[in-house]
Amino acid sequence: MSATFLATGDLAMDRDDDRESFAATGDVLRSADLLFGQLETRFAASGVRLPQARHADLALPDGAAALKAAGFDIISMAGNHVLDWGNDAFFETKANLEAAGIAVVGAGADIAEARRPARFVLDDGTRVAMLAYSSILPMAYWADERRPGCAPMRAHTVYEQIEHDQPGTPARIHTYPHRDDLAAMEADIRAAKAGSDVVLVSHHWGIHFVRAEIADYQRDVARVAIAAGADAIFGGHAHILKGCEIIDGRPVFYSLCNFATDLRMDPAHAASKSFQEIRALAEEWEPDFDSLYNFPKVSRLSMVARLEIGGGRVLRAGFLPVHIGRDAVPRFVERGSEAYCETIDYMEAVTGEAELNARYRAADDMVELVGAGA
Repeated sequence: MSATFLATGDLAMDRDDDRESFAATGDVLRSADLLFGQLETRFAASGVRLPQARHADLALPDGAAALKAAGFDIISMAGNHVLDWGNDAFFETKANLEAAGIAVVGAGADIAEARRPARFVLDDGTRVAMLAYSSILPMAYWADERRPGCAPMRAHTVYEQIEHDQPGTPARIHTYPHRDDLAAMEADIRAAKAGSDVVLVSHHWGIHFVRAEIADYQRDVARVAIAAGADAIFGGHAHILKGCEIIDGRPVFYSLCNFATDLRMDPAHAASKSFQEIRALAEEWEPDFDSLYNFPKVSRLSMVARLEIGGGRVLRAGFLPVHIGRDAVPRFVERGSEAYCETIDYMEAVTGEAELNARYRAADDMVELVGAGA
């Protein structure tokens, strides 16, 4: 007997009735034994927007109940929006999620709580632990011994001038993990593994909107996490799909794209310099002022990661292809449909471009991840 674990892309519902966001997917989501998602907004009645918040939405408090009704068991608050609306909104959001019966990971009143895993026991006795971290961090959004926030997995960036006699030419970009954060994450995973059979890790990381590219620090962090005992890694933040990798037989989903994410845009924002600079990163991105889903065209392709867990281990890994339209409502797509084939083709392309080793095989219940040569 095996159990099903599902992980969605980023969640940021922002409508009068957030349950609408899951109208087309709720039956599948609720059928999972464990359902995980990454929260990109706050569910609070009020808050004070912090000056370092770049894009900040304050959603209705009953969004937490909508997530529970959709079947979510675990939510990560580890991300670059965790403190957008201040400490009060942070604590209210966390309390609303927990009152709805959802375990919160990756954030807390202090660093000890932010690093604490959520633990579950499946029907066959398999013990599962979940941890979450963020590498995308406005200043002071990470928790410490006396400050709330999220569990950090920071990274450093170095720009190397390639042609030293050619001022102004593009630099080579190097990134590497923050040493103390990497050691803390490794310790967390080892401790979680000591008391669990399966350890799952969420990372809010990577380069948003840029096709295929995986930053060096992501590869380093993934390898350390797997070596420490992580059985699967799920990435968020990029808002587009990225490739997958199999490390020592364990799956790494570098980006699950979006799931239930509402994003309106008005002409003033579309004309702003800040948006134009971000827009230039994407292959194709045309604002649609009547749409609830203002993301690059390729962001219409998404996925829900799927694991089969049993007997104390991950038995199979893969994903369910998802398409997101102008109404921002995610929909699973049928095997063999145009959107289904387009998603697999895209995943094969970006996986190859990033020189990752995962391959994809269409099965009856999911698109299965297989190692190179399988």
